[in-house]
Amino acid sequence: MAVQNCSIKWLKSTPTIKLTDNHRLIIIDILRGNYKRDAIQYWQEAALVLGLSAQYQQTKDEKIKIEIQRLIDRKIKPDGNWVNPILESDGVILGYAFIQLTWIDHQKLKPAYDALWNLIQNLKGDDSTVAYKKQSKKYRFVDTIGFICPFLVEYGQMYNNSEALNLGIKQIEEFNTHAMLGDLFIPCHTYINKTKLPVGLFGWGRGLGWYAIGLIDAWRALSNTHPKKQEMTQWVEQFARMAMQYQRENGSWGWIIMQDSTRSDSSTTATLAWFLTNAAGIPSIQNECKQATEKALHYLMKVTRRDGAIDFSQGDTKAIGVHSQEFDILPFTQGFALRSVVEGNDKSILQIK
Repeated sequence: MAVQNCSIKWLKSTPTIKLTDNHRLIIIDILRGNYKRDAIQYWQEAALVLGLSAQYQQTKDEKIKIEIQRLIDRKIKPDGNWVNPILESDGVILGYAFIQLTWIDHQKLKPAYDALWNLIQNLKGDDSTVAYKKQSKKYRFVDTIGFICPFLVEYGQMYNNSEALNLGIKQIEEFNTHAMLGDLFIPCHTYINKTKLPVGLFGWGRGLGWYAIGLIDAWRALSNTHPKKQEMTQWVEQFARMAMQYQRENGSWGWIIMQDSTRSDSSTTATLAWFLTNAAGIPSIQNECKQATEKALHYLMKVTRRDGAIDFSQGDTKAIGVHSQEFDILPFTQGFALRSVVEGNDKSILQIK
């Protein structure tokens, strides 16, 4: 259970994911505030909660539940508000990780969820879609699909807020219209909101991961009776077929999926494994998705250290078109690998000693 144990350890004290690839004179980056950022840590913690809560649902291991509750207590006041208010869209995914927990009283946490909904509304542009940050309202980033859309669908349905629910779907729909490479369904990093022109790399691996999380978790959460469910199912199938075309023989995906010479990225592989293990619920692609998921999990097993930490995930992106060339541990990868293992019932990756 090394992967699970490593995830629990990191939930207690999450490793710092640095903003810079610099290895020398890092004290300068620290003093300038360029070494780490809370927003990056939020999606690390969220992934760990998502992975461990899935494991808890299967095993009922009380130590998992206890550690998740301790994190909630560190983040949420007794009155239900955030201890440190979340000010950027990156943090919304932590709210999603909390809102899908089955054992907590969500009415008590409603003030925290409402604060995230207000944050999202403040990031909306004239077209009623959501910007990544206030200072980048010109663009619509693929990252935001993963950060906000699952939360919006869960929140909208839990509290009967149709505006939030419809925005979660609209955000994906608009991205599909303006930021995909023709009919190939390969996402770009971002698009300009005013001109609708795509900007940045098509086929950036973790960009696929952000889109995959946003689409599959929103699709899972959405009621089968919702009028958009069938169309979203078509998006899931289209994206799954595209992703499987670019899976490498070793089960991984590269940090640029169409370029064979790029390094394999464990964060892309873990998130696409999660996507495909859920897309396998669509009968027309069931067998292919199951086989692709198995290959991906076996790859992740091969790059897992003896202490359970999965290696070789790409570092944080610096700007549009400026991608990290650091490949190391990433709690985000850890959480989605664990989530995929539980959903796909492939325990081999958990058995590493």
